Amino acid sequence: MESYYADKLSAERLRRCYELAPPPVERYLAAEIDHVRRGMTPGSRVLELGCGYGRVLRELAPRAAEIVGIDISLSSLTLAHAELAHRDNVRLVLMDAANLAFRPQIFDLVCCVQNGISALGVVRRRLLAAALAVTRPGGQVLFSSYAAEFWEERLNWFRIQAAHGLVGEIDEAATGDGVIVCRDGFRAATVGPEEFAALAADVERRAEIEVVAGSSLFCRLIA
Repeated sequence: MESYYADKLSAERLRRCYELAPPPVERYLAAEIDHVRRGMTPGSRVLELGCGYGRVLRELAPRAAEIVGIDISLSSLTLAHAELAHRDNVRLVLMDAANLAFRPQIFDLVCCVQNGISALGVVRRRLLAAALAVTRPGGQVLFSSYAAEFWEERLNWFRIQAAHGLVGEIDEAATGDGVIVCRDGFRAATVGPEEFAALAADVERRAEIEVVAGSSLFCRLIA
């Protein structure tokens, strides 16, 4: 999935996916950002994993002293730079989220929203461990996936994206149980509460699990 987001679903195509979001998805996306923002303290130093074209960075930047967005897509980062050039507290870096090249313990908050834990296509335990390594003691790490009760709205959104040629045709027979499969090889899975809890235990942390707005499943770890 990593190369899919880098090569096919990036920059303007990625932005178009969000422009096509129906009202229930728009509410879900806004609720995710609000939840992350509530976890920030004024003047905090924030890292977003898989920042894409800067959709979330734009909303979080006013509350942060510094916010860094990383992504593997140069075209998405180029678009984000154009969108956020007026923000002097935003930094954009081409980087793999599982191999973070930052000093240890420098961020107050690390976040990876909108099911990035699945979409980034890397070993999930490594992703959590890398995020914790760059978070200061007492700081927090936030990952989100889709809540099970949001399945129909999520699937409808993917069908809209497929109808506009942004993702491959949905393989309806192979799609279900939280996993959306497209005929071009794209596969969008989710992480449930039990897996989040197991991943947290693997990195010697306790997962604080919360369903937000009936649409997002958030996992919070304290560094």
